[in-house]
Amino acid sequence: MKLKKEFVIHEADGRFLLVATGKAKFSGIVEGNEMFGKTLKLMQKDMTEAEIVKRIRDEYEAPDGVVEADVHRAVTELRNIGAIDG
Repeated sequence: MKLKKEFVIHEADGRFLLVATGKAKFSGIVEGNEMFGKTLKLMQKDMTEAEIVKRIRDEYEAPDGVVEADVHRAVTELRNIGAIDG
């Protein structure tokens, strides 16, 4: 799965925004934390959810299940708004 080109990532003051361009069916902005931003950045390349989780876990220490839940929540939200292919 990969983030569609109709969406742009913007970072401001530690907040991550996913902005829909005029070509996207979704109209709006999705805001998230650093974990959401990391997920978005990784999705600029074609990756599975498991690959995203592994990359984030390699970089951050977190209790079991936290990264998996955060990434799954982000992927679900992105699918719901039509922001990802695959």
